[in-house]
Amino acid sequence: MKTKKISALLLAMTFILALFAGCSSGKSTPSEAPSASPSAAATERTITDMLGREVTIPAEIKTAAVAGSSARLLTYAGCADRLIGVTDMDKTPTPGMPYTIVNKDKFANLTSVGAGGAKDTQYDEALVTLNPDVIFANYLDKESADNLQTKTNIPVIGLKYDGIFSESVYKALELAGEVMGTQDRCAEVAKAMKEWQEDLNNRTKDIADADKPTVYAGAVSFKGGHGIEGTYGKYPPFVAINAKNVVDETGQDGAMLIDKEKLVVWDPDIIFLTPANMNLVNEDYAKNKSYYDNLKAVKNGNVYSQVSYNYNGTNIEIAIVDAYYAGMVIYPDKFADVDFEKKADEIFTLMIGQPYLQQLKDSGNNFGKITIGE
Repeated sequence: MKTKKISALLLAMTFILALFAGCSSGKSTPSEAPSASPSAAATERTITDMLGREVTIPAEIKTAAVAGSSARLLTYAGCADRLIGVTDMDKTPTPGMPYTIVNKDKFANLTSVGAGGAKDTQYDEALVTLNPDVIFANYLDKESADNLQTKTNIPVIGLKYDGIFSESVYKALELAGEVMGTQDRCAEVAKAMKEWQEDLNNRTKDIADADKPTVYAGAVSFKGGHGIEGTYGKYPPFVAINAKNVVDETGQDGAMLIDKEKLVVWDPDIIFLTPANMNLVNEDYAKNKSYYDNLKAVKNGNVYSQVSYNYNGTNIEIAIVDAYYAGMVIYPDKFADVDFEKKADEIFTLMIGQPYLQQLKDSGNNFGKITIGE
């Protein structure tokens, strides 16, 4: 009994000494650690937008509004359902902007927060009233994005991308996915685009220039419609299939107007024209039939359509379909295994969520041969 009492006394003293040592060390025991309190880090995060701006946004984005043509990219990114404010142009269903057609019922009931288009202006009061979690702003410069954020006190995320198969497009998708939490969807879109890009390139990359027909894209739309003199250097659908674009000898990149007599000098084997602008081409044809009838492509019946993909920004899905169609016309043997209508609707379904080729046809934007003057 005496031994047990001594053991109990020693155990008690050991506990007291250990407790004293813990207190005097200045270190908190788990029971003494302060309870975690909510912090900004738990409810907010900081991202870097495509203008190089650091923007603090909520940890979870439930609602968004747009400036410019950002609603298109958010459709690709799979989060158009979280838009609560769009532009007037977004709310106007237009066949040349497929995202406005597939979202027409939803967009019709949303508040207008800007004009849209080349002269887009934002409706600041509407944005403040809606108070979305973020605003996606396409093609605003850094100063304008900062000003919009200051005026509305809403985080503004700048988007800036061009082309169809470009790193800027893939980065824009990645950013939208990061912000909206749709990373898987954006990765799916980017993967499919890269596979189409690789497919188009692999089919055509080994064709010698000497074996390629010369081509020209006319009646191209940029800042409005144009006749046959409206064209494009480094025309993206042609670049994707390594086509021999006669315009590239100018060394210019992008949309331009040429002297029509230059086309006579180039006299390309194949001409592609935009169906939506054929009224302008046909009006000019009525005044100067000999000009057109003497072009090699016209005489040989090698005039085809290229549906305009630039309308309030780049409709990437139409541009990719254009590339496949041009490839089938220019190099029929290299694309003999491609069912164009099936491929087109595969692209549309992946990018915008539904088939769309028939709607283009119904709006007069057909893919096929063109007879100038009809």
